[in-house]
Amino acid sequence: MADVKSELREYLEAFGIAVVMAFIIITFIAQSFYVQGASMEPALYNGERLLVDKVTYRFRAPRRGEIVIFRYPSDTRRKFIKRVIGLPGDRIEISRHKLYINGEPLDEPYIKGPTYGDFGPIVVPEGTIFVLGDNRNNSDDSRFSDVGPVPLKLIVGRALVRYWPLNKIGTVKVPEELSAL
Repeated sequence: MADVKSELREYLEAFGIAVVMAFIIITFIAQSFYVQGASMEPALYNGERLLVDKVTYRFRAPRRGEIVIFRYPSDTRRKFIKRVIGLPGDRIEISRHKLYINGEPLDEPYIKGPTYGDFGPIVVPEGTIFVLGDNRNNSDDSRFSDVGPVPLKLIVGRALVRYWPLNKIGTVKVPEELSAL
């Protein structure tokens, strides 16, 4: 009988340690994210699952081109996923279907179709980033007042790895056109 109690105690201790470790990992290191909607097509599709890195932005600011998960400014219980386009001090403008960063047109082969509607110019305020969906005509992003430039404090993390569907497993890439800026 003592052996059964001892064995049960060992299992409960192991289970308790696993629960604590899972809590620490999900809270501070990484978490899963389920892509909802078409705003990031063709980079990410509805129903895909990602691993979100929650550590990197504790040590450095987001970089242009990275895909970030952030709390929706109008309702912080909701999380959105978008691509970082503008950094603090950048001048962002969309004119005649073309995105301009600091007056320079950006070639964007990664987006889904031409961008309709003009926007800006706007200078990205300090402490914020300017985000856009890759499917510009189907994205609620920094162009609209309910999102606007996203405060850094609302960023959950960066999309690191796609793990579902299995045939698309891999790291989430930053387009060369953006990483060079």
